[in-house]
Amino acid sequence: MKLFYAPGSSSLLPHIALHEAGLPFEAIKINEHTKVTESGGDYWKVNPLGYVPALVLDDGTLLTEGAAIVQYIADQVPSKKLAPPNGTIERTRLQAWLNFFSSEMHKGGFSPLFYKGVPEEGRNVFRARLVARFVHLDGHLRDSGYLLGREYSLADTHFFVVSNWASWVNFDLSPYPNVVAYRQRIASRAAVRTAMETEGLIPWPASPP
Repeated sequence: MKLFYAPGSSSLLPHIALHEAGLPFEAIKINEHTKVTESGGDYWKVNPLGYVPALVLDDGTLLTEGAAIVQYIADQVPSKKLAPPNGTIERTRLQAWLNFFSSEMHKGGFSPLFYKGVPEEGRNVFRARLVARFVHLDGHLRDSGYLLGREYSLADTHFFVVSNWASWVNFDLSPYPNVVAYRQRIASRAAVRTAMETEGLIPWPASPP
């Protein structure tokens, strides 16, 4: 398999998941601005939409969208328990968290803060949204070690990745002590450190790419 990634972006989610799963893969870095791979390849030919992540399977099948990719990864090695079994209420709860982080935290929260053209009034709207989301998450983690309860899952991987961006947009996480402690636990996992080291994100916080 080949994972196409841009350092520190949402592609860090499947990057960590692949290491958690212990599956063999090749990590291929792309420049998000030029859409060129490190070897000079044209990323548009891999993913016509131009964004990451993209996972190309050994038979050439292309998978896109992080929330979908990581569930495929988890289902290849169910013994790792990265995701509950399909068809269970627990799997549905996992999917709810993955969708929440994709829509409410990523696109509806952090993404607009990266664009210089967004006026300050607009930025404040998205900051307020993030505050509400982090208050909710901090409360949830008060009584749970992980998002689905006692065991680590891909939901935790996703939250870790999107919450990383707080340091890049000057969003203060200190008012959320349960989130801060939780992030420290996730950051200590071997798979997380390996993926972040590959992407040049250790020590953290790293400079935005």
